[in-house]
Amino acid sequence: MAAWEPFNPRGIEATNGTDGTNMTKRTKPATVVSNRSAVRKHVDGGAKATTGGSQKCSAAAALFSQAASRTSHLAGKPLTFLIAVGVVLAWAVSGPFFGFSDTWQLVINTSTTIVTFLMVFLIQNTQNRDTMALQLKLAELIIAVQGAKNNIATAEDLSEEDLERLHESYRKRAQETFDHLEQRRRQLKKAS
Repeated sequence: MAAWEPFNPRGIEATNGTDGTNMTKRTKPATVVSNRSAVRKHVDGGAKATTGGSQKCSAAAALFSQAASRTSHLAGKPLTFLIAVGVVLAWAVSGPFFGFSDTWQLVINTSTTIVTFLMVFLIQNTQNRDTMALQLKLAELIIAVQGAKNNIATAEDLSEEDLERLHESYRKRAQETFDHLEQRRRQLKKAS
């Protein structure tokens, strides 16, 4: 099995011809992979023999990824927000008991700084994985659609200038399509 085989429900493989044109050929339709371990085996090309060092690194990365995902998910819940508001209110109410001392202020400053610092990394990790998953899904759809430009499937790897040029090109195409549709609607309206 190849390291990466795009999901292809219709059994059509889109390829670029030698002259840059899109070509299609029939292949055996793919099946949907429904669980994470099967997806991992599909992407990795099956189980791989690893050394102890890379296995530890992979386990640590998996643990961090899982913790980041879970923390990010919990941080977005309304209950988490209410708990944070409760902590701030409890801190504010406790001010008179501590005489609004420097230590009392330092507690909230240090706590919020540490939480914010750690959450930046956890949320960024989750965002990176979500973005990559979205890019893979879009690439899969682009590759699976007959007649689509397959080079768009990897647009996220382009430079910012190339992305701007590509965006302008597609914006112009969209405007031309819109104008054509409006003209067609006017013609149909006049005909009826």
